[in-house]
Amino acid sequence: MPPELTSLRSPRVTTARKLGKRSFRGKERRFLAEGPQAVREALEHLVEVYVTPEAAERHADILAAARAARVPVLTASDEVIAEMSDTVTPQGIVALCRFLDRPFAEILAARPRLVAVLAHVRDPGNAGTVLRCADAAGADAVVLTDASVDLYNPKAVRASAGSLFHLPVAVGVPVEEAARGLAGAGVRVLAADGAGEQDLDDELDAGTMAAPTAWVFGNEAWGLPKETRALADAVVRVPIHGRAESLNLATAAAVCLYASARAQRVR
Repeated sequence: MPPELTSLRSPRVTTARKLGKRSFRGKERRFLAEGPQAVREALEHLVEVYVTPEAAERHADILAAARAARVPVLTASDEVIAEMSDTVTPQGIVALCRFLDRPFAEILAARPRLVAVLAHVRDPGNAGTVLRCADAAGADAVVLTDASVDLYNPKAVRASAGSLFHLPVAVGVPVEEAARGLAGAGVRVLAADGAGEQDLDDELDAGTMAAPTAWVFGNEAWGLPKETRALADAVVRVPIHGRAESLNLATAAAVCLYASARAQRVR
């Protein structure tokens, strides 16, 4: 059968192009997820799926699950998928998804034990990768402050490798509100900073890491502002035992989140 979508002027293609802009995504509360991994994980949030005939054969299981959930699946030409995609080499499958962020109050009400807070993180790749690290470490939620990148930026969605669809995420929360809300919910707030007064190893040795914890991560280039550090119960650095000048944001986040996860499991 020939593809159902072949015109680059199709309303669906026009909408997909517009979703590259944050303002349009926010207005429509829709975003695009590309590739089989993302589409597979996005099942509960799918609106429509677009796929080339070749990719439809490769990923028949994904399409069967989408159809079972009564999600429309439309075949499209390679040119249409390329026009919808944000990547240089599209994988032949794109999904239109609903926004999935939750109110911050809902996250607090769930009494989380491990939270990642992205404050002033502007790079979408970093944001998506930290979200993936939080998911892998078993975090209960991720919070993006109002000064951070859009959660639904195509690069952030790709960098999360499907983890965007796995755990609760709140967006647009002022950093002061995030810190105070978490503290009020009984969560210890730790700011991760290379110049922190406390050492992560010392925190682990002291046994303080087993408590419910929220890690606040800042911009990779200039870290956390002093006003944000002042909101934390402690400012903690990851020790550098070798000669490296520093760790990148995602690596530092993984170390911190796994340290907390380990301490909480053995409590």
